Formats: sequence, C-alpha cells, structure tokens
Amino acid sequence: MHSYGARFIIYWLPVVIWLCVIFTFSGDAGSTRRTSRFITPILRWLMPNISDAAIRQVQTVVRKTAHLTEYAILAALLWRALRRPFRGDLRPWNWREASLAWMIAFLFAVTDEWHQSFVPERQAQAIDVLIDASGALLGVAGVWTFGRRLRKW
Repeated sequence: MHSYGARFIIYWLPVVIWLCVIFTFSGDAGSTRRTSRFITPILRWLMPNISDAAIRQVQTVVRKTAHLTEYAILAALLWRALRRPFRGDLRPWNWREASLAWMIAFLFAVTDEWHQSFVPERQAQAIDVLIDASGALLGVAGVWTFGRRLRKW
C-alpha cells in the first residue's frame, strides 16, 4: 500500500500539472494572437496561396480541437486519480467515479472561461465550456472503451 505522499505523486500530481497547463494556456499564452504566430507560418508554407479567411478557419478548428483534447486528457487523469487503479485490479467499472471525473473537469472548464474573461487578449465563451465538457466526456468514454477492450470491465 502506498503512503499518502506517494499516492499524491502517482495519482494527483499529474492532474495538478495538467490543470496548470490548461490554466497557462487560458491566459495570454493561448490567445489567438499568440497561436497564430505558429499556425499561420505553417499554413503559408504548406499552401502559399491560402487566404486569410481560410487561415482563420483553420486556426479556429485547431483551437477548438485543443479545447476538446485538453479536457479529454484532464478527465482521463481525474478518473485515474479517483479510481487509483493497481496491477491486477479486478474492480468493475464505476459510473460514480466516471461521473465525478467528468463533473470536476466541467467545473474547471467553467472557472477557466471565467478566468479568460479577465485576460485582455481572451474572451469567455459558453461554447468553449460545451466543447470542454464534450472533451471531458470523450476522455471518460475513451477510458471506458480502452478498459472494455482490455477486458478490465
């Protein structure tokens, strides 16, 4: 059995680190102005004749996909921290753990958008909370699917 400190490092430290990553990108570092600095040159290199409108569309898709992905990862990490799986773990799937992981990710998405409302280069958008919540749902569903394929539950 692990001590409390070891359990924190193994299960919760990855969650805390990922929350910090999300928080960092919800500031100016994740603003459209900043992300366009690397998306635009790549697109112009790949397609020299691409229009500014097309660049904006691609940038929007990349940014929204990032929202989806970061919250899928967060929900999976939260599920892992709440479940604390171990080698040879034969416990069945627990919807309460999965629901709690999703709910925590959703609540963080709400606070993340609220944080963005105070950042001059960012704007809070309800659609982003829905995208984040969808990503969290995909993360939990991915864990469930992966576990089913491995015949864990």
